[in-house]
Amino acid sequence: MKRTIKTKDSALVVTDMLYDFIDGTLACAGANEAVAALKEYIEAIAAESENDEDAILGGYPVLFICDHHPANHSSFKEFGGIWPTHCVAGTRGGEVHKAIECYRDDVFTFYKGCDASKEQYSGFEGVNEAGQSLEEVLSLLEIKTVYVTGIATEYCVKNTAEDIKKAGYNVVVLKDCLGYVDAKGHEDTLKEFTSKGIEVI
Repeated sequence: MKRTIKTKDSALVVTDMLYDFIDGTLACAGANEAVAALKEYIEAIAAESENDEDAILGGYPVLFICDHHPANHSSFKEFGGIWPTHCVAGTRGGEVHKAIECYRDDVFTFYKGCDASKEQYSGFEGVNEAGQSLEEVLSLLEIKTVYVTGIATEYCVKNTAEDIKKAGYNVVVLKDCLGYVDAKGHEDTLKEFTSKGIEVI
């Protein structure tokens, strides 16, 4: 991936790079490749920083969005939803992939889908352990540009990127760091991003 990322006043949002979306009940196309590309990308930035084991990476925050469902979540098929059981809190399926887990910090981890009665695709609906939203933390960090990666393009990545854009941030989607449910849906979403002023590189 050609790196044209400017880390000043920027942050990286990693959306749902969790095992159930990679090799589990909702495994997505391109997910393993997306994790590898993201790891390479983060390591390249880390190499330029004195804090290569730090989630902040020399002033470039890495924020993780995680599905974090109770076992009886309404989005699951057995409870009337459309998805197989996935990312249940406390299971391997809900964990961040080990290749990038070392860059995760609790303060910068936002959990969504915690209420059994609510479906939440957007990372803007999640909160960290302190009860802060993604938008609150981006504002506190005085971020201007947000780079978005993750799984799946057509769902949680789409909703998260669009909500960040609506909140007034510059948004850049790293297409090599995306997993997706359907190839056509993935490509259509990338085109939709561009039409909405979200850059895709």
